[in-house]
Amino acid sequence: MSNVTYLTKDGLQKLQKELEHLRTVERPAISQMIAEARDKGDLSENAEYDAAKEAQGMLEMRIARLEDAIAKARVIDESKIDTDKVQILNKIKIKNLATSAIMEYTLVPESEANIKEGRLSVGTPIAKALLGKKKGEKVEVSIPSGVVTFEIVDISR
Repeated sequence: MSNVTYLTKDGLQKLQKELEHLRTVERPAISQMIAEARDKGDLSENAEYDAAKEAQGMLEMRIARLEDAIAKARVIDESKIDTDKVQILNKIKIKNLATSAIMEYTLVPESEANIKEGRLSVGTPIAKALLGKKKGEKVEVSIPSGVVTFEIVDISR
């Protein structure tokens, strides 16, 4: 049994919406495909039937994983997020001291990360180094291309 997964309210709703879609749209569609393939005759030489059954197995596995994830999910209470130090759901501004580039990220659970939207997973090396630090602190982060030093410019919600 795996650990609890922390999600935002939006992240949990996204999982629930996907699960509902799989149950109400995808599952009946695959059942229909199996029925149509079965009607075509000999199942031992029916590639359509085999493909539909395989698709059904993959779908049921995805549904089971989503159900498990939702059952283990705990919604993070955003009203209790502190901005004195870096933690999950904080919006942070950091300055790369070598280039003076300022970057802004929101630290989110791994399942909600999207770097294009500025949503950085708490599991990344940068986020791990920043967690627990305060505004004005300097942090060295080891990344594949070397060591980078950042200064925390701002922490907000």
